Amino acid sequence: MPNSAVPTTLRCLVVDDDPLAIQVIQSCIIHTDFLESAGSCSSAIEAAATLRTTPVDLLFLDVDMPEMTGLDLLDTLTEPPMVVLVTSSRDYAVAAFEHRVVDYLVKPVAYARFLKAAQKALETAQAAPTPAAAAPASTDHTFVKVDSKLVRVGFDDVHYVEALGDYVHIVLGQQKLIVYSTMRAVEEKFPAQQFVRIHRSTIVNLRYVQAIDDNAVVIDGKHLPIGQTYMRDVLQRLNKF
Repeated sequence: MPNSAVPTTLRCLVVDDDPLAIQVIQSCIIHTDFLESAGSCSSAIEAAATLRTTPVDLLFLDVDMPEMTGLDLLDTLTEPPMVVLVTSSRDYAVAAFEHRVVDYLVKPVAYARFLKAAQKALETAQAAPTPAAAAPASTDHTFVKVDSKLVRVGFDDVHYVEALGDYVHIVLGQQKLIVYSTMRAVEEKFPAQQFVRIHRSTIVNLRYVQAIDDNAVVIDGKHLPIGQTYMRDVLQRLNKF
């Protein structure tokens, strides 16, 4: 949130390529006393530009838009506001979870269901710690998407991660999970104090490093090459781990 006070009002931006859908959501905002409209955008591209200059607490974001989808927009934002996905399909539960959205609404949107999502957003904003009170995350796991399922992965179980095209292989001892993701997305999910990038295509769990041998990290007897630009950081991290 823009300030440390507990918020009582949320500024909302509506993003949808359907003018009627925008009208419906804007009407719901008007009828909700703790919401304030920050306007609307008819495309994700327009929304990306608006978010660079306009303070917004909550996005009501359509998923299926031409040129750039709502999910594509979220992937471009380093610090996105809270999001409620608005979609014509019920098949976005996994996507909603992965993008940590507050809720998602299925069109046509009824006001009672809208209000429930809005209240959830307000509660989320009010429960968020101020910067001074924020503490490091203590979770010991994350969830990754494998085929159509969300699979729980304990950080201590991951030995290393390798990129392969549009996929990453998360290696847990004798088990390997194939995940449609980028290395950057995986790196952001894994705790930096425990994992280190040793190559543009490899992340390793420092707990499983057995040796450094000829510019390679040895894990489970396998030699994983260290990229030249990563060597100094890898050695420093090992010395401190």
